[in-house]
Amino acid sequence: MTFISHPLVKPESIESREYQLSVAMKALDANTMVILPTGLGKTAVALLVAASRLYNEGGRVLMLAPTKPLVEQHLRFFEKYLLAKSPAGPDISPFVMFTGEAPPEERTADWNRASVILATPQVIKNDVIAGRYTLADVTLLIVDECHRAVGNYAYVFLAQRYLATAKKPLLLAMTASPGGQQEKIAEVCTNLGVVHIETRTESDPDVAPYVHEREIEVVTIELPGELKAGIGTINALIEDRLSLLASVHFTVPKRDRLTMKALSALNAQIQQRIQNRDPAGYSAASVYAELMKLKHAVTLAESQGSEVFRGYIAKLIAEGRGPGGSKASQRLAQDGSFQQLFDRTLTWKEELHTKPAIALGLVRDQLEAHPDSRIIIFATFRDTVQLLVDFLAKNGIAAERFVGQATKDSERGLSQKKQIEALSRFRKGEFRVLIATSVGEEGLDVPSTDLVIFYEAVPSEIRSIQRKGRTGRSGAGRVVVLVTKGTSDEVFRHVSSQKEKMMVKSMRSMSPPTAPAPPPGQEQYLLPAEVQAGIEAFTPQGPAIVVDDRETSSKVVEVLSSLGAAIRLERLPSGDYAIGDRILIERKTAQDFADTLINRDLLGQLKSIAEAAPRPVLIIEGGDPAQRRDIHPNAIRGVLAAITVDMGIAILFTKDEQDTAHMLFVLAKREDAERGERKVHPHKSQRSLREEQEYVISAFPDIGLRNARLLLAHFGSVQAIANAELPDLTAVKGIGEKTAQRIFDLSRRRYS
Repeated sequence: MTFISHPLVKPESIESREYQLSVAMKALDANTMVILPTGLGKTAVALLVAASRLYNEGGRVLMLAPTKPLVEQHLRFFEKYLLAKSPAGPDISPFVMFTGEAPPEERTADWNRASVILATPQVIKNDVIAGRYTLADVTLLIVDECHRAVGNYAYVFLAQRYLATAKKPLLLAMTASPGGQQEKIAEVCTNLGVVHIETRTESDPDVAPYVHEREIEVVTIELPGELKAGIGTINALIEDRLSLLASVHFTVPKRDRLTMKALSALNAQIQQRIQNRDPAGYSAASVYAELMKLKHAVTLAESQGSEVFRGYIAKLIAEGRGPGGSKASQRLAQDGSFQQLFDRTLTWKEELHTKPAIALGLVRDQLEAHPDSRIIIFATFRDTVQLLVDFLAKNGIAAERFVGQATKDSERGLSQKKQIEALSRFRKGEFRVLIATSVGEEGLDVPSTDLVIFYEAVPSEIRSIQRKGRTGRSGAGRVVVLVTKGTSDEVFRHVSSQKEKMMVKSMRSMSPPTAPAPPPGQEQYLLPAEVQAGIEAFTPQGPAIVVDDRETSSKVVEVLSSLGAAIRLERLPSGDYAIGDRILIERKTAQDFADTLINRDLLGQLKSIAEAAPRPVLIIEGGDPAQRRDIHPNAIRGVLAAITVDMGIAILFTKDEQDTAHMLFVLAKREDAERGERKVHPHKSQRSLREEQEYVISAFPDIGLRNARLLLAHFGSVQAIANAELPDLTAVKGIGEKTAQRIFDLSRRRYS
């Protein structure tokens, strides 16, 4: 075996493979997308390119990956093989992993001392937007799982900012599965500034010697009779809803052709009727919601089994009978056929579907033949994951679940720290079976995984490829797909297979370059000239805006940053954006406005911004809220009147996220321009005595209307606040030591 020889690669550590060297050399010439089957060393290619850039250009390497476990995996790889040096000195580690858990000041210090930064994209995006550091001296940006670079995903913003501001930019994008449609691959290339594609398949001559055999088999399963009957009941309910929509002149598909695409087309008709103020559109929207729930119930019964199906039916019944349930859930809960189905499910004493037993048999056979095996079972739904963990444990096989961070209903998520710990124990062999949702599909490297079970087929070629890639990485592997005959399982398997073939064809047709080579000297810049501003354009120079850190996933913040706003991220007690000491803004999409009005406390949210700032503002983005839900326009008008007249909140309407950003920027510029000229405490006529008291106390530095009310409620008068001792002031909830000290000092200092 021969090894890579490079000054920054540890000697005799990385096997020399012709295809990896060839791909790495091409990636050094221009912004490149590398498409390699899982297990063939995309990370090794990235390391070779990183070593070359650090050796020849210096600067920093920034590697992005979508999940913290994947970032941690890359960190271990780079620490093991790369001989990088820290700009802070020989005894300082050059590697750092960024997480959102570390304080911003610590991340800034880590950035300055590291030459290789590995991170999830959102934390880097937040820091760049907040001006904590720039990407100017990053000489290589590596984007892993680059097929995610679509829409508003953070990869898109970071790639464009990087190519516009870095002194010596080079971007390397990597994926095993970019998608089957040429348009999707082209979109990713455009978003990342890619001008060249390097792709290999397992059949290529320079790759074939390194490919391990991967056996793929399909196990077909009969659907149990009682589940068939339950699905029959659901299908009858679907027929009834489709007939109802047809009776009010909607074009509806036949029940057996009710795909997600057909449902989307139906929804488009409904939304058009709502925009035209057709009353039938509003009632149809609720019927459509019923169809979505019923369609999901069929999918669960076919692919997941009776336990998960019964749980979902019970959930819909509980929602429909409880307070605050949607009209769709209420109607289903009141439907006689649906109630009878629920009663039938309660008589099922054990799992009817044979999938769990078949999965158990596959696991047992594998462990008996190879006791040191690692096995991954992929399931789409968390309920199924927990069911399988419990079922295997009941039969004497230790298994652990691997799910995302979010807590859904009673099902607790796994923090990123716990995800990393679970993977570490799985690699060490502390347990043999990992049962994962889609969060386990991308990039996880467990070399000895030699059996992967698809609990159900998936219609996505990307997910299918990612799942299969978890085995056969360092030895022969086996993939088993469980398919229930005559159900969506069979359809999904066929669809993903066809999409995989289409993807290979698309990859071949798009490589070499997807676009004409740019003029000499501009090979690495794909952004329009107006975006290619100098680095100083992205050092915050503009008006200051405080942004709630939960808003950073929106396009609004990206546009504000590109406009040059000086953004500070923090957790605001109320509102989404704060400008100066007067203006507090709540942003709602038209859909969110309507949903919050019905399902949550909209007026309570707005009351909090009215109490917290002298100039509260509500921005409604994206059209008329009345068109988003079955709400009478007069009800919307009444709420808007109450918000404006009773609460004193200014309402501004914007077209989209970009329009909202420009509106916020204008507000901030105006506030900045007038700050030195306007009255320190603007005049308002016809105040009540209570308002006069609030007016006086809110004039203290850093107090504002909200804290003024807290102080007055606690002390009872303006005089009592002025005379209060420092410990008494700090005892008021919401008044910190610094603010209390300023009130105390200002009340006692002589005027001169």
